[in-house]
Amino acid sequence: MYSQTINQIMKKILCIAALLFGAVYVNAQTATPAKPVNPKAPVAKWEATTIDLGEIEQGIPKEAQFKVKNMGKEPLIIERANASCGCTNLKYEKEPIMPKKTGIVAATYNAASVSPFNKTITVKTNADEAAVVLTIKGTVVQKK
Repeated sequence: MYSQTINQIMKKILCIAALLFGAVYVNAQTATPAKPVNPKAPVAKWEATTIDLGEIEQGIPKEAQFKVKNMGKEPLIIERANASCGCTNLKYEKEPIMPKKTGIVAATYNAASVSPFNKTITVKTNADEAAVVLTIKGTVVQKK
């Protein structure tokens, strides 16, 4: 009798657990509504997201220019641009980039240390929720 009562309790617990799992699973499958799409929104089209600067002589800074074209119908704004380290100086468009126009994010690597390098620049625009990661790479060699 005692074991029969335990079996009934275990069955009830298993049924409740299965129902709870099912409810959580079904709730997890519910789609979140998408944001309304603005057909006139700016669209950032990057010419390249990686630039190989090749070999650079130590102590001679080298600049890479990342070009971005606004393929949308509203102005494209570069909200911020951050380099992965202080060894890279950035210049970028502070004014809005009008539709069908091109802007530039310029990254200058200072080439202080002899070694290969791979540096990133994170750029946030009003065109996308996510930031774009640009990369400059190359090798600093001793001055000849």
